[in-house]
Amino acid sequence: MTDDTNKTGSDAKQAETAYEETVADATVDENFAPVEETPDPSEALKAENNDLRDKFLRLAAEMDNLRRRTERDVKDAKAYSVAGFARDMLAVSDNLRRALEAIPAELKENAEAGIAGLIEGVEMTERSMLSTLERHGVRKIEAEGEKFDPNFHQAMFEIPNPAVPNNTVIQVVQAGFTIGDRVLRPAMVGVAKGGPKGEAAAGAEPGTGSLNEKDA
Repeated sequence: MTDDTNKTGSDAKQAETAYEETVADATVDENFAPVEETPDPSEALKAENNDLRDKFLRLAAEMDNLRRRTERDVKDAKAYSVAGFARDMLAVSDNLRRALEAIPAELKENAEAGIAGLIEGVEMTERSMLSTLERHGVRKIEAEGEKFDPNFHQAMFEIPNPAVPNNTVIQVVQAGFTIGDRVLRPAMVGVAKGGPKGEAAAGAEPGTGSLNEKDA
């Protein structure tokens, strides 16, 4: 009987000890459980401020680019607005020049007063027209004697001439003109062939007549 009582007391003590260890483990686990950190409001404000600053800088850059493009477009519109009209007037000037060149030299020298006055009037009209175009930014391309440049010249034919450096413009069939920094009309030219080698303009190939004319 005594043995049974002792055994029962021992079992109860062991059970109590096991319970205490379980409670202690639970307490330890609870004490060491990870604690969630509360977001710092100042960090959130800094991030938002950086984002707004980045957006502002991008917008400012876009507005500056827009301002520059607008200024350039307005400047181009002022400079090249007369390009179409100027090109049409050049056709009239060409006709005046052809009329003057069609008059024989003898007739010019021995012309009666009326004919001489007519010739002089045509010459004055041509000079006045070209002068007016020049005031609006239209200038003649001086091509004769220059190296062939496909940016300003359009080669119509080649002329064998060993006395002149190769790729030199030796005849102007039709005068060319620029407006601002653009070619309004390329000069139609004849180019020397067979003379001493000269440094031709980059990409120049006499006879091709290639030129990208820029219209306003």
